[in-house]
Amino acid sequence: MVKNFIITAWRNLKSNKVFSFINVFGLSIGLTCCMLIGAYLYQELTYDTYPAQAKQLYRVALHSNGNNAAADFPSVDVAVGQGIKSVFPEVLAVTRLTGRGSVFVKYQEHQFKEDKVVLIDSNFFQMFSIPLVEGDIKTALTEPKSIVITKAFEKKYFGNSLALGKALTVGSDLVKVTGVIDKIPDNSHFHADAFMSMVTFVTPRAKQTWSNVGYYTYLLLDKNANPKKLEAGFPQLVAKFVVPEIQHDMGVSLAEAQKSVNSFIFFLQPLTDIHLHSSTKYEFEANGDIHYIYIFGALALFILLLACINFTNLSTASATKRSKEIGIRKVLGSAKNKLVSQFLIESVMLTFLALLFALGMVYLLLPYFNDLSGKQVAIGFFLNYKALILETALTLIVGIIAGIYPAFFLSSFQIISILKGSNGTQPANRGGLRSSLIVFQFAISTALIISTFIVYQQLHFMQNKKLGYDKNQVLVINDTYMLGDNINAFKQQLLNDNRVVNATISSNVPGYNSMGGTEIYVKDIADKGTRTELQTGIYWIDNSYIPTLGMQLSKGRNFYPSSPADSASVIINEAAVRDLGFGNTDPIGKTIIRSGQRHYTIVGVVKDFHYTSAKQKIAPLMMLASNNSKGSIILRIKTTDINHLINDIKNQWNTYNASAPFSYSFLDEQYASLYASEQRTGQIFTSFSIIAIIIACLGLFGLAAFMIRQRVKEIGIRKVLGASTGSITAMLSKEFLKLIIIASLIAFPITWYAMYKWLQDFAYRINIEWWVFLLAGCIALLVAVLTISFQSIKAALANPVKSLRSE
Repeated sequence: MVKNFIITAWRNLKSNKVFSFINVFGLSIGLTCCMLIGAYLYQELTYDTYPAQAKQLYRVALHSNGNNAAADFPSVDVAVGQGIKSVFPEVLAVTRLTGRGSVFVKYQEHQFKEDKVVLIDSNFFQMFSIPLVEGDIKTALTEPKSIVITKAFEKKYFGNSLALGKALTVGSDLVKVTGVIDKIPDNSHFHADAFMSMVTFVTPRAKQTWSNVGYYTYLLLDKNANPKKLEAGFPQLVAKFVVPEIQHDMGVSLAEAQKSVNSFIFFLQPLTDIHLHSSTKYEFEANGDIHYIYIFGALALFILLLACINFTNLSTASATKRSKEIGIRKVLGSAKNKLVSQFLIESVMLTFLALLFALGMVYLLLPYFNDLSGKQVAIGFFLNYKALILETALTLIVGIIAGIYPAFFLSSFQIISILKGSNGTQPANRGGLRSSLIVFQFAISTALIISTFIVYQQLHFMQNKKLGYDKNQVLVINDTYMLGDNINAFKQQLLNDNRVVNATISSNVPGYNSMGGTEIYVKDIADKGTRTELQTGIYWIDNSYIPTLGMQLSKGRNFYPSSPADSASVIINEAAVRDLGFGNTDPIGKTIIRSGQRHYTIVGVVKDFHYTSAKQKIAPLMMLASNNSKGSIILRIKTTDINHLINDIKNQWNTYNASAPFSYSFLDEQYASLYASEQRTGQIFTSFSIIAIIIACLGLFGLAAFMIRQRVKEIGIRKVLGASTGSITAMLSKEFLKLIIIASLIAFPITWYAMYKWLQDFAYRINIEWWVFLLAGCIALLVAVLTISFQSIKAALANPVKSLRSE
């Protein structure tokens, strides 16, 4: 029986080539999307699950909510981890990681700038279950000046030789390679290439402080420990260790310092939640976002549903072609359940055929997908036995979902109606479900078109927003501190070039996330009994910084050139003026106190500028005078031959015999890179919009063909009676176009709400304009018209004699 069903199904697929192509192609696109997005979701959802005791690992984070300004930090101070372990027995172990920053590493003639060198405690690899391929995991990092490197790092510096036991120069330190790991797993929230021992810089005799940040601290809890109960005990540690530090460092009374018990809050983050649920300041790496997991998962489901709807619509619409077959089977005694089984087998068989095409499409699209998603998924991911089981199960489910309604619909035909020449169904029920499904398809398609427009509008808005400085024609020369005392001579040599308009030296470049932080308050306001401490960023600049970057002062003056008097001067931004509580008071000449000790006089107020992404609100910033900063030289240039200028600068750099290679970047390119995530989101929405429209149009094309075939005699009669080609085309298209308009009206409010919520993540955002919805609706209508018109015009131009020959 089953063999007969399969043979019949295959013959039916061959006899309905257009129907089969539309369904196989649509389902294969839907399955391809599901498989690719499934791979992305799997990688995102399995972040940090590789440690053997991942469920017992937690990161200690800090929530600060003082002075009406709340902020979360993913790191804490050097002594916090061990302090917690010493008090709470349920904490079995603690380990720390902190960044070393950009540093030059040298071995013999090989020298490179490395950005992924970190310091870790000796038990770090054990807690995170990262094995050493060379060296002893227990002792590799117990001694100062020891380092563990990755295999790629070893290859880079040592070629095919073993690195174990050899010495590297890291910055100014000569360190010994005591271990080699393969690499940090891809699905980890941190990655590094070299791991120096923490005791190299943080010795047991070092000051054990609690009130700062910078050390990513991880706790291993007992499997029966209650994290919430543990957190409840943290305030007593704040009272014991943080309060005395604040009292000493800020020079405040004990009562004032004790306020930190409520504003200085340590909390725990489960290791496996960090990547998708943590968006604190200064994450070690950019994390994912659980909201995008929901969005992409929903998109994959919708795309697959669109393909299933095509199958359902085309199967029910083509019922007249199979009514006689069904009638004959019923006359010969075929039971309804047998007919249902036959049609389900056809559906599942067609879906498995689509799976084969989908695997081929996955293979072809995988490089593009990896580039779009930023992942590195290999084709083997889809071909291992677990994946094949899931893909088979998904295909079976899709086949049943797509075929279940058509199977019961076709098997319910009445024999008497069929023998009378009817299609066997009740006229009242005809087309209602098909119309609803078309509306659903185009509602999804229209929503995706609207979302794509809004995503790109927001991206364009951020990339072209007035930043408070001019990012164009700005060249940043990196690592100029390697020039030592020659940095000013090099700067002056560059200024002698008429292609260089201005130059400044600073470690702080907008968009580069290179900034320190501190707390400040206004002395005059504090003396009156209202002390508002403000967390603020710090820029160290010279007097050329503001004019070079095209910033504007709203009040006061710039720093004087090489003036010792400005060592106690400060320029603050407008955000700092507002948050410090000046109100209508002129801040020029007022004194602010930094960290409770250093006094600075405000000499200028710079207009707010975006020193981080425009996604974030401009935060308070203080700019201090420094003529000794050596991080980077920032040049404003004026030339059309940039490559020639860069080559000349490189030659000048080489004359100083700097111990680092010449390195540069452009400020506008760095700024654009801040929005890589939004750019990727826009590309994903664009891709899915196109796919959704293609699937919906395929279904509409096939459905229009079947509907017109049913009305071929009506069309012939209308032509004989004098109807024009245009009127017939309009008549045939009108019913479908009504459905598209209804779909658009449904999509508009739902999409507006969803995109309004998405835009709330941006401090500076666009207003959603009405014309976006109108344009998206028009695009959906235009695509539908073009799809239907082919079949409508073909039917209108047909010779009516052929359609009426049998009458």
